[in-house]
Amino acid sequence: MNSIESSPSTASHAAQLIIVIVAYKLAPMTLDCLASIEPELASLPPTRVWVVDNDSPDGAGEQVAAGIRQRGWQAWAELIQAPGNHGFAAGNNIGFRRLLAQEPRAPYVLMLNPDTLVRPGALRLLLDFVESRPEVGMAGGRSEDRDTTPQVCAFRFPTFMSELLFHTSLGVLERLFPRSPTSMGIPEAPLQVEWVSGAFVLLRRQVLEQIGLMDPGFFLYFEEVDYLRRAHLAGWECWHLPASRVVHLVGQSSGVNERKVAPRRLPAYWFESRRRYFVRHHGRAYAGCMDLCLALVVPLSRLRHALQGKPSQTAPYFVRDMLRHSALWRSDALATSAPGQTVTA
Repeated sequence: MNSIESSPSTASHAAQLIIVIVAYKLAPMTLDCLASIEPELASLPPTRVWVVDNDSPDGAGEQVAAGIRQRGWQAWAELIQAPGNHGFAAGNNIGFRRLLAQEPRAPYVLMLNPDTLVRPGALRLLLDFVESRPEVGMAGGRSEDRDTTPQVCAFRFPTFMSELLFHTSLGVLERLFPRSPTSMGIPEAPLQVEWVSGAFVLLRRQVLEQIGLMDPGFFLYFEEVDYLRRAHLAGWECWHLPASRVVHLVGQSSGVNERKVAPRRLPAYWFESRRRYFVRHHGRAYAGCMDLCLALVVPLSRLRHALQGKPSQTAPYFVRDMLRHSALWRSDALATSAPGQTVTA
């Protein structure tokens, strides 16, 4: 791994908070994200920000490194060049490994997306909350649009029923299974949840030490769900803190979850990650049966929406693409670890 060092002053004092930003392209947004962090540093313990560039083909890494130098941020920000683009989990693992090896006094690490802008006080609020509750291993704040419209950031773990509810949009099923949807709405007070968005989540160092690294078998999507589920199985609580807020310009890197546009066809890696998650945590038979059920239900749901003149929230070609990557005939060689065990890859 090559690292573009910003300045020797980054080692002048021990960090207590490490912020890891995994970036792919998006140099201007990444620099805007760093600019939003700068005024928050005075209220935080010694903090260091590591931008892991996932081998951007457009020279974004060099642009970010130059921006750090030009703005005089070398004392707290640094660009680390990943040896290749191996996904979001692998990029975060570069930061996690370095934290564990080189920052023995840093008890916290924050995963932050490059397409975010930190609202005033957000980091201090999140840190104070976790510090006051030793049973909390991970906590995330609220993501919102620029105009403060809140985004859904509090979730339950996905299941067969949550998949069925999402793709059918049947009110009667939602009333029969009110605790099955993955979304837990827009809380206005701190709430214990099952997982939060990986775009903005604070982790205790103890979580990393206990369960290990993120699973690099997830290229993009479901990696934070898997990681926080492993932490959950290890006994750690996860909380959503709505008072801690960031602007999140959703879907800027992948375009998959871009807001206020019609659903787009999902990339192959989304289906690969989805299968990996369900096979790991529920087994191949469960995952295969779920896919078979959705293959029957989704076309009927699309027909119902068309007859009602309503748009479907299911992505185009979903059934075709899901079956192509289904656990019905494709198995995951989960060579890393079983649920709850340490991942070191």
